[in-house]
Amino acid sequence: MPELPNTLEDAIAQAREATKAALADGYTRLQVELLFPELKFMPVAEQFLPLFSEYESRLKIFFADAGASALARRDWADVPFQILDIGTGRIASIQSKVQPEDEIFLFVAPTSVEVPQVEKICEIIGDRPLVMLNPRLEDPGTVGIGYAARQTRQRFISKIESCYYLRPVDDETAVFRCYPGLWELWVENSGTWQKFAELPKKPSGDEIDIILTQGQQQTSTDSTVAPARKPNVFKSLQRFIKALSS
Repeated sequence: MPELPNTLEDAIAQAREATKAALADGYTRLQVELLFPELKFMPVAEQFLPLFSEYESRLKIFFADAGASALARRDWADVPFQILDIGTGRIASIQSKVQPEDEIFLFVAPTSVEVPQVEKICEIIGDRPLVMLNPRLEDPGTVGIGYAARQTRQRFISKIESCYYLRPVDDETAVFRCYPGLWELWVENSGTWQKFAELPKKPSGDEIDIILTQGQQQTSTDSTVAPARKPNVFKSLQRFIKALSS
C-alpha cells in the first residue's frame, strides 16, 4: 500500500492513481483533499489533469467563481475541455452548463458558499462521474443557514467518497487515506515516520487524541508499523508547496 509521500508532486501522483482506481470500481462521487494551509489550488489542479487525458472534450471543469475559471482559461491554453464557473443559483443558467456529451466532471476547490449550486449541477449530472479537488464544503464559520439546509448539505456531502486525503495534524501526526486502503494515522517517532493505526473511517480530532493517548493500534494487517519514512516528509511537502506558490 502507498506510504506517506515525500513531495507534493508524489502526493498528487498518488491522488491520481487512487481516483483512477475508485472510478474503475464504479464510484461516481469522489473527492481528493490535500489539506495544507499554504496550498494553491491552481498548480495542484494542473498536475491532477493528466488523470482525465483520455476524455478530451468530454471532460468539463468547474471553478468556484468566474475569476478562477478565467485564470484557468488563460493559463491552460489550447486544452480540449471546457472550463466554467459554478455560477449563480438561477436554474436555467445552471442547466446550460451540463451537456449530454459531457462524460466526467472536475470541481476545483468549491466552497460551502457554492453548495446549493453544486448540488443542482450534480442533480443534472446524474450518474456520470465527478471528482471534487480540495473542496471546502463544510465550513463551520458559515452563518445564516438553518437546520434543514444543514441537514441537506450533510446528506449531500456524505454521499461523496474520499479517495485521497492527506492532512498534517501537527508536526508529529498526520491523517492519510489512499483508496482502496483504510484511513491511517501516522506519527513521527525518533526521527522517522511510522504508521500508527488503521481505521475504517476518517477519525475526528477527539478520536485521534484518544488513539494517541491510549496507544491504541488498530489495524487489519499483521503489522501496525510500516517501514520508516524520511523524517523530513512534511518539511519537504511544505518546501514544494512554497515553490509552487511563488
